[in-house]
Amino acid sequence: MVLTGAGISAESGIPTFRGAGGLWRNFRPEELATPEAFARDPKLVREWYQWRRGVVREAQPNAGHVALAELERRVPEYLLVTQNVDNLHERAGSSKVTHLHGSIFIDRCIECGREMSPVPEEHCACGGWLRPGVVWFGEPLPEAAWQEAAAAAQCEVLLVVGTSALVYPAAALIPQAQACGAKVIEVNLEETRVSDAVDVSLRGPSARILPELL
Repeated sequence: MVLTGAGISAESGIPTFRGAGGLWRNFRPEELATPEAFARDPKLVREWYQWRRGVVREAQPNAGHVALAELERRVPEYLLVTQNVDNLHERAGSSKVTHLHGSIFIDRCIECGREMSPVPEEHCACGGWLRPGVVWFGEPLPEAAWQEAAAAAQCEVLLVVGTSALVYPAAALIPQAQACGAKVIEVNLEETRVSDAVDVSLRGPSARILPELL
């Protein structure tokens, strides 16, 4: 199993929520990516996500994304679990991907629940507001995605790439895998809260380290 976070996308130029490049205008992303923010000012939230979609569309998968797609082809039992919403893994060729936090390239009606590709219109045909199909702060993870990820955590090897291991419940997959006897390999630019607890912690960009691991 592979667990990826914002770090691997940051190497493709996508700003992280917590990094210095993660600010937008005079707002903190954490103040926009919530159900309360959408209820308060849906137009502003939609405008911010349109901006983020533009940033994501300009980004290209990096060598780390490509290496994981190749790893999938080499390993019979494999699942990539990502906290990212940018679909860069799929664009790099990965197909066995579970999205814990949804996708930025989906709009979902808050009234009828219909999902569709992003559209300029602010409202669904039923009249309800269209919101991004991502998991916001304070919202539960999609049950099916979480169950698939939890089942995959019963693995032999867990590769943790570009995640701070601070966001739960995704971060809980690491001790779950360890409890099942998995060897855990971390790839990150910086030390994280799990660096001392994993079997191997590799420092550096995933775009360099993952191809080397292959």
